[in-house]
Amino acid sequence: MRRSIMAATGIAGVLGLTMPAMAVGAAEGDALTPTQQSALDLGLQVAPKGGGGAASLSPAVNPNPYLANLPDISSADYWSWNKKMDAAAAKRADSAKLAANRQAALAAPSVPPFVYDEQEPAGVVGTNDSHPDAEPIDGFGTAATRNQRVRILGELAATAAPATRAITTTEDQGSIPLATDAAIPATGGRVTTTSVLGDGPHGSAGTGSNDFDFYEVELGAGRTLTASTIGSPSTTDTILVVFDAAGEPVAANDDASFGVLASQLSYKPPAPGTFYVMVGGYSSDPLPADPNDSGSGSGGADEGNYNLAVASQQLDADFYSVRLRPGDTIGATSGGGATGLTVRTPAGEQRVGGIETDASSLYPPTSPLPGGGNTTIAYVAEEAGWYSVEVSGLVGDYEVTVEGYRPGTQGDRGRTQTVLLDFAPGRVNTGTWGGPGVRSVSPFASFVPLWGIPRASARQVENKVLAGVKANLDAELEAGGLNPNVNVEVLNARTNPELIGQENVSHIYVAGTIAESGISTIGIAQYIDPGNYGHQDEAIVLLDVLSAPAGPASSLNTFMTAASDRVKFVSAAVSNVVAHEVGHTIGNYHTDNADEVGNMMDSGGANFATNLYGVGPDGIGGTADDANVAFVTDTYAPVEGFTGLENTLNVSAWAYSGR
Repeated sequence: MRRSIMAATGIAGVLGLTMPAMAVGAAEGDALTPTQQSALDLGLQVAPKGGGGAASLSPAVNPNPYLANLPDISSADYWSWNKKMDAAAAKRADSAKLAANRQAALAAPSVPPFVYDEQEPAGVVGTNDSHPDAEPIDGFGTAATRNQRVRILGELAATAAPATRAITTTEDQGSIPLATDAAIPATGGRVTTTSVLGDGPHGSAGTGSNDFDFYEVELGAGRTLTASTIGSPSTTDTILVVFDAAGEPVAANDDASFGVLASQLSYKPPAPGTFYVMVGGYSSDPLPADPNDSGSGSGGADEGNYNLAVASQQLDADFYSVRLRPGDTIGATSGGGATGLTVRTPAGEQRVGGIETDASSLYPPTSPLPGGGNTTIAYVAEEAGWYSVEVSGLVGDYEVTVEGYRPGTQGDRGRTQTVLLDFAPGRVNTGTWGGPGVRSVSPFASFVPLWGIPRASARQVENKVLAGVKANLDAELEAGGLNPNVNVEVLNARTNPELIGQENVSHIYVAGTIAESGISTIGIAQYIDPGNYGHQDEAIVLLDVLSAPAGPASSLNTFMTAASDRVKFVSAAVSNVVAHEVGHTIGNYHTDNADEVGNMMDSGGANFATNLYGVGPDGIGGTADDANVAFVTDTYAPVEGFTGLENTLNVSAWAYSGR
């Protein structure tokens, strides 16, 4: 899952009854430095790259971070998982099962897609290059009289090729004030150079704080900045970052393709101005603390020769509009010269976007949605109207497939879906999430004393967790008003054991530890299922990290004092963690955990207190100012490759559509 982004802990004696510490304060165990957080915000991995081998993808070391709620995001090896997911997506796209899935989703024989040819003349730009000018595809839609699948054939036209010239560099060029001037005219141009990371005063032979190379570029109106370190020799593992004139990072890329250490990006600013392209070496903390200070790195970055090409040019983009109904789930893939896809609402607001991003291998086997292209995206429509699909890339012919389906639980195909919470499963097949197989896991009741709650109150806490999940998945989704027919039941496996393994029953385990399961996470889901086409998904929420002694930001004990209503706080926080995992099984991806929006689907690794546990401004859980965590609209988690806004309330509400 290549991307270019634009703007475990266990506890000893888990079954013991030792009371947790009562102190509260700044949470310990937040492993990210400010610059690491900035890197993640730009979509740059900060963990070592494992090479994609079996050991690096072991669930005991590195469970899939797209599906898992990790205690420490700094250890997530996205590079290895992206490599595996990309191969799996291509294999899924070639599977004959997709035709049967489409037929089942349509409740009728699958009709071949119709072909739509771009109307903009070959070699021309400017007639369909924006949302208002999108070409309408009238024949597409989920209504009975329309075709739900279309193949769009078009061309990203070549504009005048910018003049290319070679430049030389001189150290120190490690900051914005010291940047090498690319001297590209505002009207456009291209420069190339061969340079070295490590030869500056702050390389390994100098202060060792990392050698950065900055290049100044002037961008005129309508121009796109492109940068690439691809080309021989490319033996250095480079990253590319674009800073604006104020020193704020606005775009970044690492690893343009798998098996290649080089990087490339494309960035079109909202207004013309001066920008700075930084070439750096990959490391676990790859950014300078201050782009105006060449000595502000943290050390340890890769060094060596690199080739760089930087250009300012006008690029073609093609927009097509499709008519959608609320709840329509569309999937789109791109091939050929198209490397980017973006969906915009009828009002022109960006929703999901991706550049060389494909997570379709995470769909359940029953999903009809396409995948396997240069880029694959999925989106659940929030309102009726004409949505645009933007196609972007560099130059050349392309093919884009768009498919649309009604939610998987709707109509004659659907019955009430049940979410079954299992607090005492005994044995669990952890192989569902890549674990070692059938394992015995400790029941939820065993962990209740570790939160300072008598074990005799375990059933009371279970019932409150159940009520919290019901509120998250039923009452609050229906109250959101996006789907008036939310239809889901949340039940306890203890009182409904006959439902285990039945059709339309999702099984969620709330029990066990990392050591018992062999999976190093707080929780993990089986699939991410936009449109909810798989109705027997499984997820597990482990309890050792949540009940660890006070200190880590991931432990509930860190936020409890004598002032806490422990039953209230623990039950609310656990119900949110459960709802997070269920949220994946009904189609939600992770959202940004470092912005100001708290969302049920925020990724793990930081800000657990406010974004997932609901701790209020007083910093203490279980008090009057605690917040209600909910499914809301938020930005996608940048490091997972998607851009734009994800309306997790809408995705969740339509996943349980009863009509």
